[in-house]
Amino acid sequence: MKRNYDGCALCDATWGNYWREIEGENTFFCCNICADAYENMLKRVKKETGWDKIDYLEISGNYSAGRTCYATKGDERFDFFFRHEDGEITEFRKLTKD
Repeated sequence: MKRNYDGCALCDATWGNYWREIEGENTFFCCNICADAYENMLKRVKKETGWDKIDYLEISGNYSAGRTCYATKGDERFDFFFRHEDGEITEFRKLTKD
């Protein structure tokens, strides 16, 4: 899966050295909390879309403001917003284009 960050897959931090296999790829995170949140967010996107995989994920925002994102699979796109607390998703909503 391609993403827009070079650092931690969730927050783009470059500190830390935590790795987890996500979607068959060894993925860098700054900490286990970001890894948990990322994995839970991907599961939620798949549940909402019915997709078996995600081709690309773009994340913007931060922990306190929440993250506005979009995921793609082929020509399909899913826009969403989420927040987490200690890796657990506390708010998740689909975004619609007006």
